[in-house]
Amino acid sequence: MNHDPRRNTLSRQIADMTRSFFAPRSLEDTLRGVTESATELIDAVDCADILIAEGPRRYRSHAATSELPVRLDALQEQLDEGPCVDAARSEFFVRCDDFRTDPRWPGFAPKAVEAGVLSSMSFRLYTKEDTIGALNLFSLAANVFDDADEELGAVLATHAAVALYTANKTEQFASGLASRDVIGQAKGMLMERYGIDAVQAFELIRQLSQNENIPVATLAADLVRLGSESASPPAAR
Repeated sequence: MNHDPRRNTLSRQIADMTRSFFAPRSLEDTLRGVTESATELIDAVDCADILIAEGPRRYRSHAATSELPVRLDALQEQLDEGPCVDAARSEFFVRCDDFRTDPRWPGFAPKAVEAGVLSSMSFRLYTKEDTIGALNLFSLAANVFDDADEELGAVLATHAAVALYTANKTEQFASGLASRDVIGQAKGMLMERYGIDAVQAFELIRQLSQNENIPVATLAADLVRLGSESASPPAAR
């Protein structure tokens, strides 16, 4: 039975990365594991990074394996064109085999060649809700990527997207718990002060939220803060 060493290595890398999602490591460390794996598993890749969207036309480079991807991403953001921003915005996959002859990015391509980069692959990172960014793989040589490289890159991009999605959901969960806690405090204060039950207290907060056009959690935090200040002993004179 034939065994493909490259595929076995990939399987081990994927298993390690999957386990890392459940280990106490930072998001940046997880993303760096993805970009470093790209340079190890795909021979043609000289450097890599993950471009994360921070607005309609704002991006930030993460887990770059060298300073070169950071410079290239900054150029693309400045010029508002390039394979990485195309992948981050709309395209599922963008491959350039030779920036010297590819006409798609007349402003960025010459800059990439000047920096020594001749080819790239960019994979869109996305969830069901929205686009997160792109995994970007760069090579100093032209015409070096093949279909197997695309498959490997797509697998690594999926792991990066899962890590980002998980981190985002964890942050939302923590924020939700904090909001629920402060709403509970505000309800307790209203119940004690006005002799009402929990349902009536929440309805009062909800009504005030609508009247003032303020989110429930924000209004609850204001009530708790004001209540704490009014309950504080007077300052000594």
